[in-house]
Amino acid sequence: MAIHCLRAVPKIPHLSNPKITVSHSLFFSSNSKPKRVFSPIRASMSYEKELAAAKKAASVAARLCQKVQQALLQSDVHSKSDKSPVTVADYGSQALVSFVLEREFPSESFSLVAEEDSGDLRIDSGRETLERITTLVNDTLANSDSYNDANLTTKDVLRAIDNGKSEGGSCGRHWVLDPIDGTKGFLRGGQYAIALALLDEGKVVLGVLACPNLPLASISGENQHTSHDKIGCLFFAKLGAGTFMQPLDGSSPLKVHVSATENPEDASLFESYEAAHSLHGLSSTIAKKLGVKAPPVRIDSQAKYGALSRGDGAIYLRFPHKGYREKIWDHAAGCIVVTEAGGVVTDAVGNPLDFSKGRYLDLEGGIIVANQKLMPSLLKAVKESLEEERASSL
Repeated sequence: MAIHCLRAVPKIPHLSNPKITVSHSLFFSSNSKPKRVFSPIRASMSYEKELAAAKKAASVAARLCQKVQQALLQSDVHSKSDKSPVTVADYGSQALVSFVLEREFPSESFSLVAEEDSGDLRIDSGRETLERITTLVNDTLANSDSYNDANLTTKDVLRAIDNGKSEGGSCGRHWVLDPIDGTKGFLRGGQYAIALALLDEGKVVLGVLACPNLPLASISGENQHTSHDKIGCLFFAKLGAGTFMQPLDGSSPLKVHVSATENPEDASLFESYEAAHSLHGLSSTIAKKLGVKAPPVRIDSQAKYGALSRGDGAIYLRFPHKGYREKIWDHAAGCIVVTEAGGVVTDAVGNPLDFSKGRYLDLEGGIIVANQKLMPSLLKAVKESLEEERASSL
């Protein structure tokens, strides 16, 4: 995909005395030797205002999603051309995040790379759904502290949804949104996340994960939560500042860190709930090679990244079926939430994820996540398992 830097590049505020610092992260090559990747980042850009706006946007959207999930009607579920379900909450969440970000940064060019578009809502059969979405959006704004003066029309909602048509790329600044990551989990009452990140010159510089159904307590095997546990987590991370978690109700945040587990036998492994989303058999083979004893923890959405960032598990494996292309909104926020908590996120051969190429990620094999101690042995097990799979298919 060609990205042309001369078209509508979002403006960056003028920096007096701009500084350049060097950000560095550990990544791993296919021979399992760590290598350090350096990239220049403007130290003067603290992204504090952007992070505050992202937290507000994701939290407001989470309230709409919670309301819809509690009273989900059959008419609230639709199908897209790729046969994945879309709910009024997907559209409403995207409209709210788009609205909040534009309201918070009215003088800046606005670029949003997001999952949904309004095509199905503009035809006659979508009119009733659009009205319902507009009502939900306005009800949510009316009950918010900061935006209760807003009253959006159906045209405003359509425009807000379609703000998400940006192609992203390596030039300028782009917000990246999955309005409901884990729609199937959302529909069955399971885990889902509102995932929002900011790209600056192709690099993820902040990320927020609102996980309304994730318990505040650990979900690791030895600490299975009960119905009495408080749920609703907000994870947020900013480049160079670590990762924090707080309750969605806005209580004080707590800094979190990935698991310090060094022995693969003691590690717990996360993977997608849906077998259609990842090759569970391949993950099982890798786990056996590592000596992982615990059964996999299967949950939907980027809530996995949030849980990993606070040490609930030690490894996350995602190996999509052949032909599937990963989208940047499925991993941008989760990636920085884990890496700022001390973890490592790579493709199957140890390359860092590249979010600068547009709406899709170009990957080798899949996505793997672990702490720095476990990553070399994990990469070795992944390499051996993939080679065995290829040989068996000949």
